[in-house]
Amino acid sequence: MSRRRITSRARIQLLGLLMLMGIGALGLKLWWIQVAHGQEWTSQLRGSSQATVRIPSVRGEIKDRNGLTLVQNRASYEVDFYLPEMVKGYRERFGQPPVTEYRATINGMPKDLREPDIIKIVNSGVVPRLNDLDLARDYNAGKLQKHYRNDTEVPFSYVKDIDFPTLAKFSEHDVGLPGVELALKPVRSYVYGALASHLLGYVGMPDDVDKEDAKKFTFYQGDFEGKSNVEKIMDEYLRGKPGVRYLRRNAKGTIDGVLREDPPEQGANVFLTIDARIQAVAEEALRAVSRAGAVVVDPNNGNILAMATVPSFDPNTFIPSIKAKDWQALQKDEGDPLVNRAISCLPPGSTFKLVTALAGLRSSTKNLSGAKYSCGGGVSYGDHFFRCWVAEKHYTHGTIGLADALKVSCDSFFYQYGNAAGIQSIDAVGKMLGIGQESGLQLSGEQTGNMPGPEWMQIHHPQERWSQAQTANVSIGQGYTLVSPLQLAMAYATIANGGVCYYPRLVDRVLKQDGLPVLDEHGNVAVPETPRVRSDLRQEISPEKIELVRKGLWKVVNEDGGTGGRARLKDWVVAGKTGTAQATDRGHEENVAWFACFAPYDHPKYVVAVMVQGASGHGGEVAGPIATRILKRTLAQDEGKYDMQVAWLAPAHKANPLQLIKSVAYHDTGGNLGSDDEEDAGDSQTATAQMASSDASPDVEPEADTQGKVRRQGPAVARALPAATPAPRNFFQRIFGMHPRQAPPPPPPNRRRGTPPR
Repeated sequence: MSRRRITSRARIQLLGLLMLMGIGALGLKLWWIQVAHGQEWTSQLRGSSQATVRIPSVRGEIKDRNGLTLVQNRASYEVDFYLPEMVKGYRERFGQPPVTEYRATINGMPKDLREPDIIKIVNSGVVPRLNDLDLARDYNAGKLQKHYRNDTEVPFSYVKDIDFPTLAKFSEHDVGLPGVELALKPVRSYVYGALASHLLGYVGMPDDVDKEDAKKFTFYQGDFEGKSNVEKIMDEYLRGKPGVRYLRRNAKGTIDGVLREDPPEQGANVFLTIDARIQAVAEEALRAVSRAGAVVVDPNNGNILAMATVPSFDPNTFIPSIKAKDWQALQKDEGDPLVNRAISCLPPGSTFKLVTALAGLRSSTKNLSGAKYSCGGGVSYGDHFFRCWVAEKHYTHGTIGLADALKVSCDSFFYQYGNAAGIQSIDAVGKMLGIGQESGLQLSGEQTGNMPGPEWMQIHHPQERWSQAQTANVSIGQGYTLVSPLQLAMAYATIANGGVCYYPRLVDRVLKQDGLPVLDEHGNVAVPETPRVRSDLRQEISPEKIELVRKGLWKVVNEDGGTGGRARLKDWVVAGKTGTAQATDRGHEENVAWFACFAPYDHPKYVVAVMVQGASGHGGEVAGPIATRILKRTLAQDEGKYDMQVAWLAPAHKANPLQLIKSVAYHDTGGNLGSDDEEDAGDSQTATAQMASSDASPDVEPEADTQGKVRRQGPAVARALPAATPAPRNFFQRIFGMHPRQAPPPPPPNRRRGTPPR
């Protein structure tokens, strides 16, 4: 009996021990979860109850070499549709949303798919409420449907860059629609309108959304990207880093606060070699004609100080997106305002005789520095007589040497001189000077032109054979020879400085917001300030021979009988060369007038090259006065005798851009008169111009379609009176911390004059 009692007691004790062990194990488990790994589980819990918003990055500014801001950012207010939120809101308010069917290709096979009819949802559930407040706008329903199908996680921009009255209405009325939000975004502002528009370029939204990046966020706002020119070339530096805002959701899934924010970082500032004052001088001078391009460079380092083109455009029309009708108007414009004529290539005419002259001095076959040739009105090659331009004047140039041949631009001399030098030498010197070569600037649509020779002919015209006649044509800048104003400026910069050919520089430096230079992946300065040398003619041509060519260019302007007498200035010694050629542009044959010059002669500071399309006059009459005006005002500015104010510019545009131009004169131009200009190139081959074409794809806002037309339901609702207490902030205001009542209007483009620091 006692044994049984002992056994029973032992069992009770054992059971109690097991219970204590179980309680201990449970306590240990709770400690393990709540204490040891409490932070981990809390983090996971928070992660499941928060939403993230990608904050777009802020682009850096673009400035001229003196620090004058050319491109900055401004605030843009937009009405965005968060389409998934709209579908969800429709389902909660009205039940099952309408559905549409469409055909898609899945794994290479066509398949019928169904999705919510976002157009009906917007038109029936959103537009009426907006219409009541007079906030509804026409939109493109096809674009909306495509956006919902392909870019669901990205808000659809319903109205971009809204005006202040519309902003005020959104601020004063509680729209009360899920998914309809007011967004504040930084967008580009081109401070001086059309000034340097072909250099600066423009930005737009990416053509494709980065799906992998978008998946990281609940709401995704993409960055603007550079579409053309400097905005595109320097995009990796101008782009900043996006920010992230972490939002807290409550038990019902509604966002009710901000947990924390990682603000975006602004990109680096890009300083160009451009001087905004010289750019303004060049653009003002070019507006005397319809279609032209001009380049101003520093011959001592290759820095581009100005690059201008007419007609021009205002890049602000592309921000935040360009209207379809405005884009079509630019494309249909006869003057091609999107074409950068400073990097387009056309026959250079007699300005190319600089290259031929240097080729003869380089030739190893014989010394042509003292060579003289007779001008009898022309020269025969094969069965063709190549006339000199003076033949129409019924006189000849007689027997002359190189410097005087440059002065009077004698074609007969250069036909013979070029063939004596040989096409191989002309081709070699042309390439050393960058003719037919890439500049390295990577500007949108830049053309390389042609430096034709036997090898070039074999590739591009295999049915033709190179001959002395071809060399004669090239020697005077005709035939297949094509050069851009930029290339010509760099060639004349080489002769101006005595023989060093630089690559052109457009970007001077790139600085972070703290003022330090941006470094590459190797720790080196990303954009070095050291000029790049393409070639050094002094290694093949003696300084004395180079000076012979410089002297010839001096004679062109400063001696009686020179073809560039109109470029003579009272206070500075100018050297240069005129040129007239014939080109075909879009099937239309026309004359092209050229003038390239540099000054001061002894210590050159500036080189100017000007090209004018559609000239009925010659280079000295049409392009010469433009180049002289640019050079004169730039030199006077250095001496404090002229102050060019940098101001907002409207696009340059003539009513009839194809009208021929006989001559150019300015009211404040002196009375310098040159002789009649050189050849009309009537007997030469007419080359087809290579006009720069932009490959940029702007963000085009399509016109409203039928389904996107809004039917007005009545007069506009009167503006609401200020309430005694503020209304609850809507979804977007809570996310971005905005207070629309106090939001200032978007500032207009800065059109005030500004003087860059010296």
